Amino acid sequence: MIAFPVVLSAPSGAGKTTIYKRLMAERADVGYSVSCTTRAPRPGEVDGVDYHFLSPEEFSRRREAGEFAESAQVHDRAYGTLRSEVQKVLSAGRHVMMDIDVQGAAQFARAFPQSVLVFIIPPSIDVLVERLTRRGSEDRAALLVRLRSAQKELHEIGRYHYVVENDNLDRAVARVSAIIDAEMARRERAPALDEQVAGLIARLEQEITNYV
Repeated sequence: MIAFPVVLSAPSGAGKTTIYKRLMAERADVGYSVSCTTRAPRPGEVDGVDYHFLSPEEFSRRREAGEFAESAQVHDRAYGTLRSEVQKVLSAGRHVMMDIDVQGAAQFARAFPQSVLVFIIPPSIDVLVERLTRRGSEDRAALLVRLRSAQKELHEIGRYHYVVENDNLDRAVARVSAIIDAEMARRERAPALDEQVAGLIARLEQEITNYV
């Protein structure tokens, strides 16, 4: 099996993180790469497990050296995915699950062109707003920022290979899981296929001669 990265993107509130966590729990053939950040560890977080906690200087050095598949500045903190961490999971024969925004997905796909890009959409804007307000952590100004970001992100949907509507969580998880299964069967992902098919054809020729 040829492993490949699977990138999930979505507007905030569409449910991509929940889908990501379900797939990580349900599929043994997927793994995750430990991301890097310049923020301080939170209580209970372990370096190298939850994140690689880097100083701003070390993060900048690695970014300038081209070590990140994608990186972003969020307020005064930096986040990024190391190419080496992704390759580590792929080399173990597992698909890398990525939960990143549209800008990060575009960077990541350039670094790993074999990636499968999946965009998660809500069934309606009313549902999206209801999910965001249900959190209780969004005031009107913060909600407005989220909605404007969602509008921009939806304009980028053409970059994605698949679109999954999260109208029902179980169904959405099953759809993304089915996409992974289907991508595993793509001819382009089987480099030894031509040799295998040639062997089958040769064997069939031998069988055919027995009936001539």
